Amino acid sequence: MKKVIQFGEDVKGYDIPVLNEREIRAAAGILFLVIFFSLILILFDNNFVPAKYAVTLFMTDFIIRVFISPRFSPTLIIGRMIVSNQNPEYVGAKQKKFAWIIGVILSGIMFIFLVVVNGYSPITGIICLLCLIFLYFESVFGICLACKFYSFLFREKAQYCPGEVCDVKSKQDIQKTSPAQLLVVLAFIIYAVLAISFFKDYYSRKPYDLFGINSNNVAAKK
Repeated sequence: MKKVIQFGEDVKGYDIPVLNEREIRAAAGILFLVIFFSLILILFDNNFVPAKYAVTLFMTDFIIRVFISPRFSPTLIIGRMIVSNQNPEYVGAKQKKFAWIIGVILSGIMFIFLVVVNGYSPITGIICLLCLIFLYFESVFGICLACKFYSFLFREKAQYCPGEVCDVKSKQDIQKTSPAQLLVVLAFIIYAVLAISFFKDYYSRKPYDLFGINSNNVAAKK
């Protein structure tokens, strides 16, 4: 029974239970897309129904991860199938559990406000934005923002972090950013600001139907 509900997997060569970061990132990407499209429907169609289902499923998935076992999390199982041909990247399970507890708390608050109370407020908007940021950084950059607080709160160094960022080491040449590269980024930002300032009216024009497809459809309905 302990093997079934344990948090993390025992892998040879690792002193503590670990998880596969690749499937975690895949699962984070799945949840990000679900929440993102739910938010789009709220913003453009004022439709809260998909968001209510998304919050319910999000909370249920994280409750399974934390209180039962990550191996039974539906999104992690799907993520495992997606990246099954990739070599595992092992990360410490303890800091991930802490991060997912935060996920349970945030999704629980969202569930109470949006589903139980059936109301929305700046609180739900901020929490939704936080969840999107956490999931985006996890899925795209492989950075667990919530895990950053683990060492700070528990005064314990996290082990086996993604990309070995927990290990003190010097950067290789390919990882270093030169002053010229920083100037390129700065110049690109200035270019973007100038483009928005000077071409705002031009870009604001509504595009016309190049092949007249919509016009033909409207005429046909008439």
